[in-house]
Amino acid sequence: MIRCRHGGHINVRAGHRRTIEVTKDDYLTPPRGDCIVGIKADRGDLVDINPELKDIIRRDNAVVIVVFIVDEYLDLVIGMGSSKLTLGSRSKMIIRRSAYTDDSTLMIKANKAAIDLDRKLIDRLKRGGAPLTMYIVGVDLEQVGATKGNGT
Repeated sequence: MIRCRHGGHINVRAGHRRTIEVTKDDYLTPPRGDCIVGIKADRGDLVDINPELKDIIRRDNAVVIVVFIVDEYLDLVIGMGSSKLTLGSRSKMIIRRSAYTDDSTLMIKANKAAIDLDRKLIDRLKRGGAPLTMYIVGVDLEQVGATKGNGT
């Protein structure tokens, strides 16, 4: 679980069409930050992700699910892991619609970018108050397929 304690920010626009970003930075400037939905993340770096989860995310057959929650608003983003992911960023994590990877990439081929997130969730972030909570789940499709048919 990752919490962004920014308490809302007028510059949360979530208008980017290719990425979603969460950062440890304590500022957000428009228009460059239109992919950022969370600042001041308590664990906004990829280096500190649970090693078992990192292992799954770094598999080409992995599905990565991120759940964003603000108060009663929730949204899911589903994408793919990759053996090309280094998960080496110490300051941010980026969800990408494309297959591009760098140290800050958490997942690729995501089904959503910032512009696609539930606007009620985004509006709540703009107003302030409640923090953004983020859960990351990795599923190895090969492992799921290996359990098929054996009752598990």
